[in-house]
Amino acid sequence: MKNHFKIRKEFLVLLLSVFFVSCITNVEEDDFDEEEVIVDSCAEITFSQNIKPIIDAACIDCHGIGGNFPNLTSYSAISSNANSVKAEVVSRRMPKGISLTQSEIDAIVCWVESGALDN
Repeated sequence: MKNHFKIRKEFLVLLLSVFFVSCITNVEEDDFDEEEVIVDSCAEITFSQNIKPIIDAACIDCHGIGGNFPNLTSYSAISSNANSVKAEVVSRRMPKGISLTQSEIDAIVCWVESGALDN
């Protein structure tokens, strides 16, 4: 009888060990696929490299010194009117006489929504 009990005890210990080990290794992991990484394209948009050249090429003729309001010749003037600039280019009301590309519009939107930083 003792021998029979010993076998059951060992079997029970083995069974419990397998159960606990399976719980430890059966932890759900997030499926991470390198192709699914979302890159924030707005992080690459800077005022000096992306926004200022667009403003200079498309807006300064009308919104330069002595021109229409708002004056868009400096960072402080552009950033203080950033939401208006965004609204006008998204609606395609501005710039008059030329069309911005969708990537230029997207760059302005990204820059404004990221805080209109002087970067």
